[in-house]
Amino acid sequence: MSGWDGRQVVVAGAGVSGAAAARVLRDLGARVVVADASEERAEPLRAEGFDVRPLDQPPAGTSLVVTSPGWRPTSPLLVAAAAAGVEVWGEVELAWRLRPAGAAPWLALTGTNGKTTSVRMLASVLEAAGLRAVATGNVGLPVLDAVLAAEPYDVLAVELSSFQLHWSSSLRPAAAALLNVADDHTDWHGSFQEYALAKSRVWRGSGVCVGNADDEVTRTLLGRAPGRRVTFTLQAPRDGELGVVEDLLVDRAFPDVRGEATALAELRDVGVPGDHNVANALAAAALARAHGVPADAVRDGLRAFRPDPHRNALVPTSDGIRWVDDSKATNPHAAAASLAAYDDVVWVAGGLLKGADVDDLVRAAAPRLRAVVLLGTDRQPFREALARHAPDVPVREVERLDTEAMSDAVAHARALAQAGWTVLLAPAAASMDCFRDYGQRGDLFAAAAGGAA
Repeated sequence: MSGWDGRQVVVAGAGVSGAAAARVLRDLGARVVVADASEERAEPLRAEGFDVRPLDQPPAGTSLVVTSPGWRPTSPLLVAAAAAGVEVWGEVELAWRLRPAGAAPWLALTGTNGKTTSVRMLASVLEAAGLRAVATGNVGLPVLDAVLAAEPYDVLAVELSSFQLHWSSSLRPAAAALLNVADDHTDWHGSFQEYALAKSRVWRGSGVCVGNADDEVTRTLLGRAPGRRVTFTLQAPRDGELGVVEDLLVDRAFPDVRGEATALAELRDVGVPGDHNVANALAAAALARAHGVPADAVRDGLRAFRPDPHRNALVPTSDGIRWVDDSKATNPHAAAASLAAYDDVVWVAGGLLKGADVDDLVRAAAPRLRAVVLLGTDRQPFREALARHAPDVPVREVERLDTEAMSDAVAHARALAQAGWTVLLAPAAASMDCFRDYGQRGDLFAAAAGGAA
C-alpha cells in the first residue's frame, strides 16, 4: 500500500462508497479532494476535515480520480480527467488494488436482476460451510471495508453492478457468475451492447466463469469468456452444468471424488418462490462449489437464507388474499420473473419506465392476470399493452403522483381481488415519481395491505 503519501486524489461522489474511499485514501497519506455538489452529502465529510466542492475538472497535480458508481462516463469531471491522462478507478478497483497479501478470494456475481438475492444466498452457503464470509460490493458492507477489515474474511461474496465493472480494469475474481442480461441502464452506458459488455467484464481473469445457459445473451457472452466455463440451467444438467432433476438441484460441473453428479439440495430448500430464484440458487451454488464448498453446506445455506426486504416478500394479512411486495422489480425483466411465480394475479404496476418497453412483459403475463392497478407517471405504455394483449382484464388507474397513490392502489386491488388470488406489487418501473425509493414504495404497500411497514 506504499506510494500514497502526498499523492493528490479526487474522489467523485460523497455518498457511501465515495466517503469510504475518501477515508481510506486519507489514512494512506493521500491528499484527497471530494467532488460533490450536494451540500447534504458534503456536510458530514466536511465535518471530518475533507475538502468537498463541485468540480468539473481535476485540480492541477491530480494523479487519480476514484469515482462512485453512479457517475456517468460523460460527467464533465471524468471526461476532463480522461482528456488530461488522469486514471479513473471505481471504488471496487481501488479495493482490489489495496488488498493485503494473502487476501480473501473474491467470488463475484452480476446480472440485470437477482444479484442481491444470489449474493446473499452465496454468503449464507459460505457461512454454512464454516467460512468467515460477507456479502459486499453493491450490497451490504462496502467493499473497501471488507477488504481492509481488522479481522480478515476467508472469502468475499461480491455483488457487482455494471457501473462498478465499467470502472474496474484489474479485477480478477477466483470465480464469477453472470445471472442474466436484459435491457437496463442503457442511458448510462450509451447502448445495450456496451451494457452487456460491461456485465461480461466480471469474467475477465476469473478462474471459473459461470453463466446462465437459459439466458440467450448470457450464453452468447459466455462463449467468449476465458478460462473454465460452467453453466446453470433450470433443465436437467449436462456435463459441466448445474441444473434441476425432478425436485433436486444437481451439480454435474464439480463432481464428487468418484466423478459422479452430486445432489445439492431439494427445490423446497430454496425458500423464496419462483423459477428465477431457483436460478439464483444455482448460480450461488456454482460459485460456492467452485470454492470447494461441500454439498451439505449448499443445502444448509439455502435453507437458512432469508431474502432482503421488498423481494417477493409475503405481507402478513388475514383476508384470504396473498399480498406480495416485490417493489425491487424495477424493470420489465425483473417483473416478468416475479409474475411467472404466481397464478391468478392482481398486478400493481407502474412508475418511471426510463424508456423501457413493456409489450413483451404484458403479453407473457396476460394469462395470469385477473386485474391490474396502474400508478405512477408512465401508465400509458402499460395501458396500451394491456389493451392489445389482455383486453378483457379489468384495469384501474391511480392518477395522483404522491405517496398516497399507494393507498389508493391497494384499495383498488382489494376491491378487485378474490380469496386465493395474489396481489403482486411488481412495478416494472422505478419509484421516484411518487416515492423516495423502492423501499418506501414497498413499505407503503405492506402498510396499506395490513402488514407492518
